[in-house]
Amino acid sequence: MNGCEVVLGVSGGVAAYKAADLASKLVQAGARVTAVLTPAAARFIGVTTFEALTGRPVSTDLFAPQQHYIGEHIGLARAADVLVVAPATAGMIAKLAHGHADELLSTLALSVTCPRLIAPAMNNEMWSKPAVQRNVQQLRDDGFDVIGPGSGWLSCGAVGPGRMAEPAVIVERVEALFP
Repeated sequence: MNGCEVVLGVSGGVAAYKAADLASKLVQAGARVTAVLTPAAARFIGVTTFEALTGRPVSTDLFAPQQHYIGEHIGLARAADVLVVAPATAGMIAKLAHGHADELLSTLALSVTCPRLIAPAMNNEMWSKPAVQRNVQQLRDDGFDVIGPGSGWLSCGAVGPGRMAEPAVIVERVEALFP
């Protein structure tokens, strides 16, 4: 993955802590990683964590460009070789499935022309809802690669499907795009 430009979108769920490990693993594999955090994600994990792990500024605001003064959603989209959204919450999945763009990450996801991967993460009851399953299927139909979720202990104390795929599994999927 040497030189591969990965845009890592982090939406707001407890699994955001796993996105830091994912960023680190991608960088170790040779990728250049730029993190984009939703406002909710920034409440779960700090921007400074991703800046330290990637050596790059983190984008959080649609109207506050960090690197691309034509708009981060355009500049990052043009630079990206792959967009990874991990964790992808039920809310983010719904936005992406319906083309709703009201913050930087969802707007960026509409702008990219590169491969797009999502790693869903949510409570097992949320994951089981027909609306979530319809939205995930819509994303698959739209060309998104869906990774997981896994099953196991969830932060709410339940056991079942909804765990974000492990970072190493996501890295393998990204690596497979760039043999």
